[in-house]
Amino acid sequence: MADEELRRKLEQVHDEIANIHQVDDKGRAILRDVDGHVRDLLAQPEQETLEPKPAMRRGLETAIRHFEVTHPRLTAVLSDLLTALSNA
Repeated sequence: MADEELRRKLEQVHDEIANIHQVDDKGRAILRDVDGHVRDLLAQPEQETLEPKPAMRRGLETAIRHFEVTHPRLTAVLSDLLTALSNA
């Protein structure tokens, strides 16, 4: 996958997280973790290859499990990003 496409997916996740308002304390901590990883990758210069840390994948998996019932749209966006990272 091209880094441009991955950056687009990262921005989509970041935007989706920003629009989540009703979440429990555990969910808020999970979202902070995932968003921190997303911001780290987006802060990398565009000419560099994006390489997520293994903790990011674990964080995405945790977030997907936590939000799958309460926030299906967020879950879909997170799943899409996890799939993209796995295929990269």
